[in-house]
Amino acid sequence: MSYDVDRLRADFPALDQEVNGKPLAYLDNAASTQKPRAVLDALDQIYARDYSNIHRGVHQLSVRATNSYESARSSVKRFLSASDEREIVFVRGATEAINLVAQTWGRTHIGAGDEVLITAMEHHSNIVPWQLLCEAVGARLEVVDVDDRGQLDMDDLASKLRSTTKLLSMVHVSNALGTINPAKEIVAMARERGITTLLDGAQATPHGPVDVQDLGCDFYVFSGHKVYGPTGIGVLYGRLPVLEAMPPWQGGGDMIETVSFEKSTYAQPPARFEAGTPHIAGAVGLGAACDYLTEVGLEAIAAHEAELLVYGTGALEEIDGLTLIGTAAHKAGVLSFVMEGIHPHDVGTILDFAGVAVRTGHHCTQPLMQRFGVNATTRASLGLYNTRDEIDRLVGGLRKVVEMFR
Repeated sequence: MSYDVDRLRADFPALDQEVNGKPLAYLDNAASTQKPRAVLDALDQIYARDYSNIHRGVHQLSVRATNSYESARSSVKRFLSASDEREIVFVRGATEAINLVAQTWGRTHIGAGDEVLITAMEHHSNIVPWQLLCEAVGARLEVVDVDDRGQLDMDDLASKLRSTTKLLSMVHVSNALGTINPAKEIVAMARERGITTLLDGAQATPHGPVDVQDLGCDFYVFSGHKVYGPTGIGVLYGRLPVLEAMPPWQGGGDMIETVSFEKSTYAQPPARFEAGTPHIAGAVGLGAACDYLTEVGLEAIAAHEAELLVYGTGALEEIDGLTLIGTAAHKAGVLSFVMEGIHPHDVGTILDFAGVAVRTGHHCTQPLMQRFGVNATTRASLGLYNTRDEIDRLVGGLRKVVEMFR
């Protein structure tokens, strides 16, 4: 069955509007995605008909809410091809998931003289938590270089997988460059050396199938709002034996087995890491988003976005004074660029007047911007509902930018 982008666009009410008198062309999907009716309907149902606090309640609304919440966990488990629902921990997002690992697994396994290895293309959320941990325990943070195309230097990576390296934490797909890292190969290199691995999948999960068992990683994290789900919800996947050996991060209700004034004992995963009343509706909405993407077909989405990326790359390369930042051989749908003599914020503002939504700035990757010698870029990022016509509108807007500044 062919990919019917017009039919899919009809699932997203937000796309059917005008901005500054022009039809909206939403090309800011790496920052956050729009929501399909399936997600909006799931949120409406849980809040309007099925809402109550979950677990332990015996009345029907609590039972229905609990069933919906745990059904969402099953949906995420299938979405990631995990082996067990207990490997799926609901958190606020990828940022919280990384911090959870740093403050539980990290404080247990990383000490003075040890190393945490990341890459030069990491989002701040996969830099700062490890800096905080290293400062607290006396460990070192090491960084793998990238080349001029935005690809990892595999020789540098291999040389930094040392006996002192306890953890490799890296982005699966770069939010600023679109680079798709050879995650399975890198995880295998690390595991051969006994190094624990975490993959930041915030930008990978919206664009194609992810199989955590095939990848072989110990941890995998992503955010709901990147995969057409709600904000304030995300997932930490952890291999069950690893999660079972980790201490809790936060204390409170639902994460305990027993409590006394003398001592408390803790629940098994995932409850151990879900203290307090969770974002019930967020989890339900995320489950609906995962089911929606599965129904559309993640391989079909990947193929559609790959075709748009080729089309958009060729079109942008024809614009005078425009330089693409990030030209890796294997990329997701991210088009980051600078324009000679024109600040990205000016580019973004002019495009907004044309109804074209893009992102400008450092994209929470300041070290990466420094690596490429720029302060900021303009980033157009693709989603399952984008079209060639929207890329044409982006190109037309950029040509107007050139005319205005030259």
